[in-house]
Amino acid sequence: MSSSCDPQYAPAGDVSTALMVIDSRLKAIYDGKSGTDPEQERMIDQFAASMGAAGFNELLDGTCTLIYMLMNWLRQALENHEEDVVEFVVPSLVASMRMMPRTFRPEVVPTMAGLLTAAGTGLSPNLWRAQYGPWTDAELNPLEATAVLLAEHVNRLSGKEDHSFATRLIADALSQLDED
Repeated sequence: MSSSCDPQYAPAGDVSTALMVIDSRLKAIYDGKSGTDPEQERMIDQFAASMGAAGFNELLDGTCTLIYMLMNWLRQALENHEEDVVEFVVPSLVASMRMMPRTFRPEVVPTMAGLLTAAGTGLSPNLWRAQYGPWTDAELNPLEATAVLLAEHVNRLSGKEDHSFATRLIADALSQLDED
């Protein structure tokens, strides 16, 4: 039975830019930088300002697509071990969110958990979220941080000391789409 939140109905958005932003954040984490690089922040802010509303919505959709792709990879990997992705991944990421109260205000944690759960059950996170109205300003940083936490989770679960595994996983999938 098809759902209105089926990924086939979802816009993919600007996955490449979303991946670039997430990869940049991951590199900062792995390089041990406690804060964000002011120069990097300035460039990202400048880039976001140049995008306009349509471009910004494309970036939001791209971030949701990234979350969907990472959760889909996790779902497939965990099914091989007879584990459930929602049971295995969502509580861990929610616990991480709750330890970051400046990034994840308590009222946005259920939305981010819902996005992860939607993606983990094969639904489009952006279409699932659209049911509740437009994105709020309070949800934008948590959305990005959710994608970063999820990518970092994939990196750890890959079983390698590979800080670029999740990024390459998505980049390879995008390359396959370009070839097809």
